[in-house]
Amino acid sequence: MFWQAIGAARDLSRAQDIATVLIKHGFGDMVRRIGMADALERAGKVLHWHASDEFAHLEPAARVRRALEELGPTFVKLGQILATRVDLFPPEWIAEFSKLQDAAPAAPFEDIRAQLTEDLGEAPETAFASVDVQPLAAASLAQVHRARLDDGTEVILKIRRPGIRHVVEADLHLLARLAEIVNAEAPELRHYRPREVVREFTLSLRREMDFAAECRNAERIAANFSGNANIVVPAIHWQWSGERLNVQDYIAGIPGRDLAAVDAAGLDRKALARHGAEAVLKMMLEDGFFHADPHPGNVFYLPGNRLALIDFGMVGRLSEARRYEVAMLMHGMVSGDTDAVVEVLLDWRNDVETDVEADPVRLRTEIDVFVDQYKGLPLGRINLGEMLSDLVTILRENRLVLPTDLSLMIKAFITLQGMGRQLDPDFDMTAEAAPFLQRVILAHQSPVALARRGWRAMTGAVDMLAGLPQDASQLLRAARRGKLRVEVDVVPLKQFGDRLDRAASRLTIGIVTAALIIGSSIVMTVSSESMIAGLPTWGLLGFIGAVLGGVWLLISIRRGGKG
Repeated sequence: MFWQAIGAARDLSRAQDIATVLIKHGFGDMVRRIGMADALERAGKVLHWHASDEFAHLEPAARVRRALEELGPTFVKLGQILATRVDLFPPEWIAEFSKLQDAAPAAPFEDIRAQLTEDLGEAPETAFASVDVQPLAAASLAQVHRARLDDGTEVILKIRRPGIRHVVEADLHLLARLAEIVNAEAPELRHYRPREVVREFTLSLRREMDFAAECRNAERIAANFSGNANIVVPAIHWQWSGERLNVQDYIAGIPGRDLAAVDAAGLDRKALARHGAEAVLKMMLEDGFFHADPHPGNVFYLPGNRLALIDFGMVGRLSEARRYEVAMLMHGMVSGDTDAVVEVLLDWRNDVETDVEADPVRLRTEIDVFVDQYKGLPLGRINLGEMLSDLVTILRENRLVLPTDLSLMIKAFITLQGMGRQLDPDFDMTAEAAPFLQRVILAHQSPVALARRGWRAMTGAVDMLAGLPQDASQLLRAARRGKLRVEVDVVPLKQFGDRLDRAASRLTIGIVTAALIIGSSIVMTVSSESMIAGLPTWGLLGFIGAVLGGVWLLISIRRGGKG
């Protein structure tokens, strides 16, 4: 109980910080509506309801982004996850969320030395020939230092900040509670799916804090590119790597944002754009395991027009069936097959739990118009990034939510299109994607794939038939013991029954109240020895009962009307 009380006090203090920042950025009304203000005021906290004039001229998306930055690392990470949800937020919000940079002041090396020594099993100066105590970069979860092995190999040490897990877990706990409050108290925000977004964010952030998982992701992607000399993934040194430490080769290349250095080094921009596109498309559509955040900060350009990919904390996965659905969606949009496009979108909708039902007639009409503008166009004249953006807009306006793997894929597609255009203004993402899409469709329809799916279906049918006698036997035994029940829950009928029951109760009280009034009136005309305030006792008690019954009836009717 003591630690629970400490945790509750800490959550309350953090909730006050969040409410204060939201109010400062002009979101005081939301704080009131979700009940945070009432809870904090009851707890004795004093809130100053004054929004800062500094943010008054900003659009809501910019104000939210500023608020997330001020709330700290966990909320910056949340904004980066929201930047992938192109199906939930319009482009101006995605653009603002994409501006969130995961940067933080570096901790002095002496502050991380004890944890580093514990993870290495020895002092850093003993494990490595040299260690640079000045960090290369610092983020909210980790900071990076250069080091050199005894054999001269240059490496980087990605070190998780000491104590950061406890801070993150406390914020995640509070975020989950806030999501429940928003979902219950702000119906107009439910289509943003706060609980699902926070759940997705929690899983993603916990995976990102496990550097061993990041190392495994890097090795898996490196294995998929083992035969491709154009893509470099830094090697992992497992003898020192673990949950809190990632030791990998140092990449000496040109950062993805430094295009002037690319030109100065004489690299071929067109070749770089093509190699990057081929790499990401291969990861998505062939391997089904891809780098989910391929922005310029995670890319380095190397001599020979090669690319190096780093930071595999956020990855996406696409099953074989999902990759085929993506290919059929693209094919349906280019060929003008509206039915195929709508069928795929509705299948994706069914993969997500949602209380919102899309209007199929409206959806089909909008998809018809959307598909018609691309019908018959050669692939070279289609801007894949714009096409996906338009499609996502239709999904968002029809309250269709994409599964997480697809939202990551579409965001990566759009990011890749932008990077390719920066390198080469004539970059054609559609032409690069076409061969991969064709191979996915052909592979799905190949004799081997058809035989594999047929064998799987036949095996499942045989297993079901083999288990049928046992299932029937269990069903019969349950029936003999009287434990077999069939429950039919008809919600509208139940609601009608509840209303009928309430109406009958009110009618009964009304009749009893009327009877009390009539009976008490009769008693009043009869002389009685028992008197209260000059009135017959039983008549007066009858009138009091009638008044109470009438008041109950009025309250019940009022509550029923509100319901």
